[in-house]
Amino acid sequence: MSDSAKSNDEIQGEGNYTAAEDYDEGVREFVKRGKVKSAAEKAAPRDADEERELSEAEKEGLSHARSSGGNA
Repeated sequence: MSDSAKSNDEIQGEGNYTAAEDYDEGVREFVKRGKVKSAAEKAAPRDADEERELSEAEKEGLSHARSSGGNA
């Protein structure tokens, strides 16, 4: 194993810090480009039926989530 590969493996711990940093940077760039509002509008339910389906799916998913003492 190369020194750089070993170094990267050692910093990962229980999470992938490199991937988390890359994700965070991507989110910051997305926000800087001003695309949040248009993305939110595209993701919004198209009608009342779709809104109800999404709400039911969210409730179903949350019912399967493990309680971690947090907001889940």
